[in-house]
Amino acid sequence: MALLACYSGKPEEGEAVVAPIKAFGKPIGDVLVRRPYVQLQKLLDATQPKGRRYYWKSEYLPGIEPALCDKVIEHAGRIRSPYSSVILSHLGGALNELDNDHSAVGNRDARYVFNVGGAWEQPEDDAANIAWAREAWHDLKAFSTGGTYINFLTEDEGPERVEAALGPALRRLAEIKRRWDPDNRFRVNRNIAPG
Repeated sequence: MALLACYSGKPEEGEAVVAPIKAFGKPIGDVLVRRPYVQLQKLLDATQPKGRRYYWKSEYLPGIEPALCDKVIEHAGRIRSPYSSVILSHLGGALNELDNDHSAVGNRDARYVFNVGGAWEQPEDDAANIAWAREAWHDLKAFSTGGTYINFLTEDEGPERVEAALGPALRRLAEIKRRWDPDNRFRVNRNIAPG
């Protein structure tokens, strides 16, 4: 089992923030380093090569608690592929410091995000790996604040999840979309319909 804990806040707070995650065992690797945003965005690229099959689910969390850690360990123990993972990432800084109406980001009260990432190579393993990811997500979302980062949504998640991801910002974005794209030509991403 592998656990990757990412922290994006102030360095002096880093050890205290990830301590609850690391408390359940001795990690194989333990690196706490401040990274530029662009570098953080590329951190997992090598673990997700083209040609592999992927399915993921994600939720924001208000914090880390023992019952959540127990569920993460339980589902990590059932991983169906050596390429799959359960990742807990700390959120901090501007996300939590700015007002909800500052920009088009929802869930500014979230402190962590988890990603259940199924990754495998053979099409005949699709059902088993997707079922694992969905089951893990279903159990872990009980600890969620109710939404996730919009770019973590999958194609099988509907408009209610877009609304949960964006919160009050969705209304403003729909109005902008109405003015700039009333025919909804830009609709292949997690769509925001024109207001």
